[in-house]
Amino acid sequence: MNRFTDGGVFSKRLIFRDAMNIYSSKLVENAVNEFSRLPGIGKKTALRLVLHILKKDNPVAEALGNSIIKMRSEVQYCRICHTLSDSDICVICSDGKRQKSIICVVEDIRDMMAIENTGQYNGVYHVLGGIISPMEGIGPNDLNIGSLVERAKGGSITEVIMALPTTIEGDTTNFYIYKKLKELGPDITTIARGIAIGDELEYTDEVTLGRSILNRMPYEKTLTK
Repeated sequence: MNRFTDGGVFSKRLIFRDAMNIYSSKLVENAVNEFSRLPGIGKKTALRLVLHILKKDNPVAEALGNSIIKMRSEVQYCRICHTLSDSDICVICSDGKRQKSIICVVEDIRDMMAIENTGQYNGVYHVLGGIISPMEGIGPNDLNIGSLVERAKGGSITEVIMALPTTIEGDTTNFYIYKKLKELGPDITTIARGIAIGDELEYTDEVTLGRSILNRMPYEKTLTK
């Protein structure tokens, strides 16, 4: 029987002590502190995760630890679209079935994954790594805009879809990119505004997001409103 089971004295005592920020094990305390550094993970959730790992056999904990170490040391950015990849070029950019002439510009990989999950898009992507935000000290040079311009200069790109957040910062970034690309040839479109102003793409339901991709419109039309 595992001494770290939920009904065990150790588990109950540790949870009780945690309410007073006192741990019976420094190793457990260190693990809780590290887990609680993750976004959205508080001390109570971190403690539950640590206790869950302690209840499992050693191979489970080792697999978790090794996967994190391996991911951190080996994952890289695709040299074409800047998404996370296991190799120099990601699986989407290297997929011969994708429409390489259409690029969808997104803020980060979470938005790319949200669009992929709709199953309504078969082009490629360009991950900016953020959006222009003077309040946070993020300017155009801090983003992957230069490489997007270079891709458009190649002459093989027929359309660039702007799929950035419907926020002031997102609109500012859209306009900046539009000014950079408008003389280079590709049509510049934006996703339909079926998405509420201020909404993040990753939290938009797949049906709405899919329709916004299919019903995209010329970006210039949004400038006249």
